[in-house]
Amino acid sequence: KAATANRMGYRGDRQPDSARRRCFAFQRDPKHQPPPIPLTDCPWCGTAFGPESFSLRPNADRPRDLRVVCLGADCDFTRDRALPIVAVDEPLYRRLPAFLIATVDKFASLPWVGPAGALLGGADRWDRDGYYGAAEPRRGRLLPRPLPPPDLVVQDELHLISGPLGTMTGLYEAAIDTLASREVAGQPVRPKIVASTATASRAQEQVQAIFGRALTAEFPPAGPDRRDSFFARTRPAAEIPARRYLGIAAPGRNPKVVMQRVLLTLAGAAQRAFAEAGGAKRSPNPADPYMTTLAYFNALRELGGGRRIIEEQVQNTLRSYGRRKRVGEPRGLFEDRSGASEVMELTSRVPTGQVAEARRRLGLPFGEPGSVAWAIATNMISVGLDIQRLGLMVVVGQPKTHSEYIQATSRVGRDDERPGLVVALLNIHKPRDRSHYERFRNYHETFYRSVEAASVTPFAARALDRGFAGAFVALARHGDPDLTPALGAGRIGTRRSALEATLPEAFLARLDDQPIGETDDREERKRSVRARCAELLDSWNAIGAKLAGEGVELRYQRHEGREGQPLLRELLDHPADEHWKFRVGRSLREVEPEVVLFLEELRS
Repeated sequence: KAATANRMGYRGDRQPDSARRRCFAFQRDPKHQPPPIPLTDCPWCGTAFGPESFSLRPNADRPRDLRVVCLGADCDFTRDRALPIVAVDEPLYRRLPAFLIATVDKFASLPWVGPAGALLGGADRWDRDGYYGAAEPRRGRLLPRPLPPPDLVVQDELHLISGPLGTMTGLYEAAIDTLASREVAGQPVRPKIVASTATASRAQEQVQAIFGRALTAEFPPAGPDRRDSFFARTRPAAEIPARRYLGIAAPGRNPKVVMQRVLLTLAGAAQRAFAEAGGAKRSPNPADPYMTTLAYFNALRELGGGRRIIEEQVQNTLRSYGRRKRVGEPRGLFEDRSGASEVMELTSRVPTGQVAEARRRLGLPFGEPGSVAWAIATNMISVGLDIQRLGLMVVVGQPKTHSEYIQATSRVGRDDERPGLVVALLNIHKPRDRSHYERFRNYHETFYRSVEAASVTPFAARALDRGFAGAFVALARHGDPDLTPALGAGRIGTRRSALEATLPEAFLARLDDQPIGETDDREERKRSVRARCAELLDSWNAIGAKLAGEGVELRYQRHEGREGQPLLRELLDHPADEHWKFRVGRSLREVEPEVVLFLEELRS
């Protein structure tokens, strides 16, 4: 919701994620409000978007689409030719683009949103506004044949789909794979899946647990020479500078004092090298990649302390740090750096609309307006921050996992013309940090072999408690056209026998493809899945029959209409009747219920 709007928005709409509200806010105050979509510049020519770039069609009162045009006079996508970009959920479900970019969290919308199932194929009607599936049975004209499901699924950053997120993803994938499969010449055909990862260990088991594919192929394949696989070649350090790691530990010293002195040393030395190379007058300056210090922290608490040290101590000391020199030395190793600079933060606390601006500023050469001297971050930078300019990182404390350490430190030194320097500040009083410091060289020469195997257990008991109801309703709703519309939930009585024959088999077939070694464990999980399917069908049918007797219709969620009662409930809801079995998260990250905190002002 923070990145893209779910709904276009209508008059009187009070939902905060309305594209209509975002568009109006940006047009009123473009300096302080983010654009209605997570793009700040034209992807074709690079011209910055302005208020005139976004317009609601056919009108602002009842919009059906968000039109995006470039303001550049020479751009191919300006005036009457809009950019082929659709970024709001409602138009996406109608337009059904051939190329779709989304996160795994969007899987969670399948049980909640009827039109979402059309992304997996089956739309059989159309008009000038788009395509329609079973969720909107009375719209459009019939197509010669229904639209096919996706042919190709690309999963980037596969190593992140692990732990609780990977477990929930694997559970929902059981429903998605069933919905996206089709028959060709009597044979079932599933989408081809291409996954990429930089740090993989036991990837075969991870792929099998998430996607249910026992057969995988690695690309590029291992060749006879590990230094030259035709697709990639390892170049020696004598030929091209590689990323260099430096470990620092100071027994008996306060870690905050060590951090302060390391940051002062790096900033002061970089300033001198920058000045000796010609300063801002020389472009590109070879010392420019080291004028921005990127500090990585393992927790927000540690990041807050590091920010205070930079703002209050490091920046003030740097103003006269060039005076430090050894006896008899005409010029010291450091240079003064005057002027307090803003400390940029890249964490989960930063609004999504500001991330694109942060990326732009980090790519600016030092000295230009908006350039960054200090950037502090948590594991948010581990993925997707591909800025060729960055060359210096300070890692405060050893990250919890080896893969996280590799991913985070790979953000610097990505250009062979700008070799990276990673300074690891290790607390010698922590056993784990001390161990890494004592075997620092050997660890960094072989740290890829230390990458942890991903933990993905979609059919574990606790995973079924948290996610099975959502995957079950998603498969039932989109697998049966009679149940797909908003009020289709009330037709469970007439469709129950068909669901009893198909739903359990779909999940049991996926369970057979899981990497479970013990036969007894597999059979126990099968019994649990059968029992849960029967229990959910019984409860669903009981809810529908009870409401039908009261003359009330059953729908899937409260936002799909004003009439009837919803079947699905939020994780924070605590219904006392059968509805408690249908508590479903709107995100795959909602694994545990949250605690609601109410603040009340005390009155004397």
